[in-house]
Amino acid sequence: MAWGVSTVEQRREEFVFLSQSPGANIRSLCKRFGISPTTGYKWIGRKAEGFTDRSKRPLASPGQTSSALERLVLDLRAEHPSWGGRKLRRRLGDLGHAGLPSPSTITQILRRHDLLGARAGVPRDWQRFEHEVPNALWQMDFKGHFGLLADLRCHPFTMLDDHSRYMLEIAACSNERFLTVQSLLRAAFDRYGLPERILCDNGPPWGGAGCTGITRMEVWLLQVGVGVCHGAPFHPQTQGKLERFHRTLKADVIQGRPYKDLASCQKAFDAFRHVYNHQRPHEAHELDVPSSRYQPSNRSFPTQLLEPEYDSHDAVRKVQIGGELNYKGNVFDVPRALAGQRVGIRPAAQDGVVEVRFFREIVAQVNLRYNFN
Repeated sequence: MAWGVSTVEQRREEFVFLSQSPGANIRSLCKRFGISPTTGYKWIGRKAEGFTDRSKRPLASPGQTSSALERLVLDLRAEHPSWGGRKLRRRLGDLGHAGLPSPSTITQILRRHDLLGARAGVPRDWQRFEHEVPNALWQMDFKGHFGLLADLRCHPFTMLDDHSRYMLEIAACSNERFLTVQSLLRAAFDRYGLPERILCDNGPPWGGAGCTGITRMEVWLLQVGVGVCHGAPFHPQTQGKLERFHRTLKADVIQGRPYKDLASCQKAFDAFRHVYNHQRPHEAHELDVPSSRYQPSNRSFPTQLLEPEYDSHDAVRKVQIGGELNYKGNVFDVPRALAGQRVGIRPAAQDGVVEVRFFREIVAQVNLRYNFN
């Protein structure tokens, strides 16, 4: 006999009532009600307690996380809203706490307290790439600017080491101009030494696509001994490490937090940078912190700007103040950022075309078959 959900308690009560009748055959009665004798005698024994189902929750849970440990998890999560179970467990262990629950249990704690949002999107099939040693490549960019209470806008400048993910700089800037970036780079070079190369986006002040030739930024970096490379146009994943960092910066520091001015914003950035470098476990490093994999460069900022050297067969010319260049009776224009600089000119593979180089970089190609006079 199938017992409906809405009448289960009544059926149990009826069974017990009938079982108390003089001469009642319990086994026969169980058969009629479609239950086992064990179940029948169980309900007869529970007559005084009522006929609702007992909770299946165990009376004791020796493996349950203590309230003290759960509070530690929740307090640390409040400090770092974007951290998941693995990061929280690793950080608590680094702080010296023992007997910690597993990452999955910590995730369940977060879920019980409604601290987990829905997963966004579908995981992509991608391959992580990083340079083998610190300072082989730095990445720099501006995160999208946002408003402040003092009717200003903050333009966050960020720069990290590709190998270690060590955050070299987070600066609250009022603009995205060359001189602003140059001063930040100079301070970073003094503090950490020179990288081999810097990867940056396209467009001003960086250079690359969208710019008319080499920029002041690229000229200056080459003169101090740092190579420059750019991400492919419309492919922000080239700077995927910075893109991912910007999401963390927005979630943990910027979103929903009104800042009065650039100074208060910088104070928050400095505090976050310390946490990110020295406390926040990083998934890409098997939960080690970035500072455990970073060390400064042994290349110091030069006492004077480097002069470009060219091959013996290159024709060396000085670029005029307006960007004009004289070569074999021809006058043509090169980027004005090269004004006053010595460049090397050599024949290209195509007949009648020459390459103009600054250090090893090709900054222009000119077809001499056209009359530039």
